[in-house]
Amino acid sequence: MDGQVCGEECPVGGPDPDGRGAPSDRPDPARPGAGGGPAAVAAGAGAPRFAVGPGYALYQGPLADSAFHRHATFQVAVAAAARTVAIDDDTGRRHRGPALVVPPMVRHRMAPTREVLTFYVDPHCAFADRLRAGCAPGVAVAPQWQGLTEQDVRPGGGLPATGLDPRLRAAMAALAADGREPLEGLAARVGLSPQRLRALARRQLGVPLARWRSWQRLSRAALALGEGYPLAQAALAGGFADQAHLTRWMRELTGLTPSQVLPALRGTAVQAGRRAV
Repeated sequence: MDGQVCGEECPVGGPDPDGRGAPSDRPDPARPGAGGGPAAVAAGAGAPRFAVGPGYALYQGPLADSAFHRHATFQVAVAAAARTVAIDDDTGRRHRGPALVVPPMVRHRMAPTREVLTFYVDPHCAFADRLRAGCAPGVAVAPQWQGLTEQDVRPGGGLPATGLDPRLRAAMAALAADGREPLEGLAARVGLSPQRLRALARRQLGVPLARWRSWQRLSRAALALGEGYPLAQAALAGGFADQAHLTRWMRELTGLTPSQVLPALRGTAVQAGRRAV
């Protein structure tokens, strides 16, 4: 089951757990207090902050050295405590600027910094159209985004991207609702072959569907962590097989581990935002 979808893209260390099921008593991110409205994370001045809203997530705080990774989203990294933020690309080149944009699936790592404001923007939302329009193939210096705020991102994050094929939108909605459906059945439901659905996602999103789904799962797991669930339960809430599987995917998609982001999540009140599809 999983190999049919996850054959597109899986991190080193294990496949995505489609078809393996999930315990019926796992935390439900859709319950009150964990779903339905824009994300809100309470944080004191200078405290790390993590938020999830429709079509985006953000982190503000310090960064230690991160591993090389590839997002399922656009990333906009904005310098906060310093004048510049730095990102290394896959060739070893270091890019510096007041703001940097990284397109989906570009392998990179963030340089350590005292504080950074970084946005993760879903490729299927309207705000991603603005990033896509002026986006370079790799990491790019983007001073025009230096003053970017969550209030700027939120309206476009809740709207669908222009020109997104309705069949792809339907497939993404189904995956967001139940990521365990095999790709063959999902493709048949929207009137496409599995190969055509994969190709459509890569062309219009720039991301394999399997990786996009894993980003949705990671967002749900992060919200559960913010609600105070232990790591193992948060993994199940997100749809991961276990704690180790969540850790592998978090490192693959963000370059960070749960222990690195917990200070931005624990002790905060979190409400999840539904992602627009």
